[in-house]
Amino acid sequence: MSKRPAEELSSGRAALKGGERPNKHEDGDEVGDFEDEFEDEYESEEEIFEAGVDGRPDAEREADERRDAMDVDKQTFIPGRSKLQAGESLSPDTSTYEMLHSLTTNWPCLSFDLIPDNLGHDRKTYPAILYAVAGTQADGRRAYENEIMVMKLSGLSKMDRDQDEDSSVDDDDEEENAEPILETKSIPTSATTNRIRAHQCPPSNSSEPPTTFTATLTEASEVLIHDITPQLSAFDSPGAIITPQQSRPMVSLRMHKSEGYAVDWSPLVPHGKLITGDNDGNIYVTTNSEGSKWTTDSRPFTGHQSSVEDLQWSPNEKSVFASASSDGTVKIWDVRSKSHRPAVSVSVSSTDVNVISWSHQTAHLLATGADNGEWAVWDLRNWKPLTSNTPNSPSKPVASFNFHKEQITSVEWHPTDDSIVAVAAGDNTLTLWDLAVELDDEESKDTAGVQDVPPQLLFVHYMEMIKECHWHPQIPGCMMGTGGGGFG
Repeated sequence: MSKRPAEELSSGRAALKGGERPNKHEDGDEVGDFEDEFEDEYESEEEIFEAGVDGRPDAEREADERRDAMDVDKQTFIPGRSKLQAGESLSPDTSTYEMLHSLTTNWPCLSFDLIPDNLGHDRKTYPAILYAVAGTQADGRRAYENEIMVMKLSGLSKMDRDQDEDSSVDDDDEEENAEPILETKSIPTSATTNRIRAHQCPPSNSSEPPTTFTATLTEASEVLIHDITPQLSAFDSPGAIITPQQSRPMVSLRMHKSEGYAVDWSPLVPHGKLITGDNDGNIYVTTNSEGSKWTTDSRPFTGHQSSVEDLQWSPNEKSVFASASSDGTVKIWDVRSKSHRPAVSVSVSSTDVNVISWSHQTAHLLATGADNGEWAVWDLRNWKPLTSNTPNSPSKPVASFNFHKEQITSVEWHPTDDSIVAVAAGDNTLTLWDLAVELDDEESKDTAGVQDVPPQLLFVHYMEMIKECHWHPQIPGCMMGTGGGGFG
């Protein structure tokens, strides 16, 4: 308790100091009143009630707190409709997330892929573990710092919503609330990664891990194929050493004469079959034969009038793939065709078609994302074979949305639910959609009191300069994205 000078008594006597005893009253034997040295430190219950916790009335204190507090607008931020004012920033509603983490790297990684593991399917326990691979985009003057990053993310805890309600934490809770850990293995590259995709080959016996290949399309127009199995195994083998030879590409393919952004591995060819596309509109097929001998067809598949932006193999026909182009078309191809021309060509947008995704649950559904912010779902059963060099006029899409006002940068079907789609866009958002929701046009105009928001829109996550998003194939509902601001 702080010291302070004793006040003079009204009788003129000095206040008693600590340790002194009161003197008898001069006029008689009666004992005088004691002077309590702490008398002025206490107040009546009524006074305490009126003064509040800091000596001021509650109403006065609360008014000051409201005046000094940060101005928090709890209204939902709608991309393309709401605008941030000077000094404002966005904050996620953490009550809507089961798990939320972010990380940054030395250089932006604008393309990545998630890698299946042997930790089991349909995992719902925490902390979570996942493996990924990404390629960097270092500044041109420091291109020598570019690398392929093989990553292990562990200790990914779920949101601790009950921490304020119950401060006691048992051992299980401590484990679930572990600190996130990022471990990386670096593979040097000499050029920026435009896009990277991973593929796993089943092991020859149960005692060996699967072989994991990556295909990297670089700014230098090369296709680099690496075997990152040693890097992945080293995470769980303390003391393991990665030799320089294990970090070199198995093969460097130089058939493209211009850089490209389109690459995909066939899910139906275990040993590895790859398609890559470039800005000249050429598409090449590369196949891995026994003994890890990679062979690329000398003759490309041609038919697009502009750059090939994305490629997807069919999920159920090993010879069929789809391509998206900045010429506004999507084409379907059969690698068995001797003409190397498309079997189907449909104009789906008046702008660039940036990305496509083929549903693995319902093989006749294909999602597209365009440069004007529109994304759509198409029923391939309605697309007719090409009868001339002119693209067919498309039938109406199964669903089409123009909620985003900037270019679509990524689209991907949920791995197990054919009604859920994830979409990333240039408006710094990652959105989740449920196509199973069906409302009439009148109801669709007003969703939850917000005008012009489709009822199929489930979720909006803000992520700076997001470029790609992928569902984790073994952790239900887990999604990872990357952009100029890092991973999330």
